[in-house]
Amino acid sequence: MIAIDNKLVSDDLIEEQFVCDLSKCKGGCCVDGDAGAPLAQDELARIDEVYDAVLPYLDAASIAELQKQGRYVYDKHFGWVTPTINHSICVYGIKDENGIVKCGIEQAYIDGKVQWKKPISCHLFPVKTKMSRDGKTEFVNYQPREDLCKAACSLGKKLKVPVYVFLKEALVRKYGLQFYEALESTAAYLQKNK
Repeated sequence: MIAIDNKLVSDDLIEEQFVCDLSKCKGGCCVDGDAGAPLAQDELARIDEVYDAVLPYLDAASIAELQKQGRYVYDKHFGWVTPTINHSICVYGIKDENGIVKCGIEQAYIDGKVQWKKPISCHLFPVKTKMSRDGKTEFVNYQPREDLCKAACSLGKKLKVPVYVFLKEALVRKYGLQFYEALESTAAYLQKNK
């Protein structure tokens, strides 16, 4: 584990390689899971803020589900999450012409309609974060899905891209540039002293 401030970062973020291969997984992380995408408390307001701009990107099934469940739901195991359709695809998921599921919120962001990219849990995937029970330590772990992420792990190895490098934008967004630079320096130090 690597300690940076109050965060304990798994060595896997430096030692493992990962690059999403959407042509193979088809955006399965937006479909497969025990619940919708976990949401931080402040992200509920962000969803409310972007909702009207994102709605035109969504299909009829998503809109119907949002009208039924609401913009976010509370799950007893995961806390606040995005709603799903039949415990499968996230209501904010959209399929492109190749059948790849992408985020409707992110597409609205790319198109300049909103200023928020998507939930940070989605942006960080396959890294998951969790606070300790006492709320003093945050654990940052690399947890790819065994089958779903097989192609991404292979592509990462082929391209020699460490997990933390692939997730630079998300890690900086979540923890700031100083955190990322500390992680990068640690990786360089460990690589040099292997």
